[in-house]
Amino acid sequence: MNDPIVYLNGDMTPLSEARIPVLDRGFIFGDGVYEVIPMYGRKPFRGTHHIARLFRSLGTIGITNPHNEAEWLALIDRVVQANDLNDQIVYIQVTRGVAKRGHAFPKDPVTPTVFMMTSPLAVPSAEVRAKGVACVTLEDKRWLNCQIKSTSLLGNVLAAQYAAEHEVTEAIQFRDGFLSEASSSNVWIVKDGKLSAPPKDNLILEGIRYGLIEELCKSQGIVFEARRITREEVFGADEVLLSSATKEVLPVVAIDDQRVGDGKPGPVFGKLYAAYQAAKAAL
Repeated sequence: MNDPIVYLNGDMTPLSEARIPVLDRGFIFGDGVYEVIPMYGRKPFRGTHHIARLFRSLGTIGITNPHNEAEWLALIDRVVQANDLNDQIVYIQVTRGVAKRGHAFPKDPVTPTVFMMTSPLAVPSAEVRAKGVACVTLEDKRWLNCQIKSTSLLGNVLAAQYAAEHEVTEAIQFRDGFLSEASSSNVWIVKDGKLSAPPKDNLILEGIRYGLIEELCKSQGIVFEARRITREEVFGADEVLLSSATKEVLPVVAIDDQRVGDGKPGPVFGKLYAAYQAAKAAL
């Protein structure tokens, strides 16, 4: 994977040879959206859900969708088959395209830039899952359209850097005293066996695992509730979980050096993780 084969505007090319014009609006303004799809055994996990979210993001910011669902899935398979990987993560980026620099959308039609690459998918090890991970908290200072999977990720980058500087896995963010999300993960809390998460609105990016975990809760008999969650509730939770394409489901055992629950991964995590693996096996 030193020089993987990528897709760029209709061509398959080594990553080292892929080029875009400097006036691409994705480069100049971050004017674009992206998706990240996990592949297990070269098969997309919740692939149609990821494509649906890509369509929503494109529609929300007014970028013409260059492909239908079947064409997107075929392109994904094309990139996957061009690289010698089993479990992998596919990255898709679509920008508004190349135009003279100006903040407003170009008056004349432009062709969107479509880029796709793949890399090895490394999920947390059994040892990490068994021990759990630590996080820090941070005030959420990002914009108010977090539901768009935008390439303009500076706020998330700064939050991730804050976590890195504190040598923890994630920065859990709060807006006006209420839980939003981590730098690149959705956040869940467990109290008295009930799983809760922030509502799916403009203050969080609805991870594809959000809907999956709702489904897993039903199958496992776990009560789920979407609602506003206070900072005090997070610190008083029995369990705190992270979810994302690469983390799958991951237990948090410490936040700001304070122990979560008994400081060990809890039973709700155990049930959800097992059900998650069963969903993967069903591929």
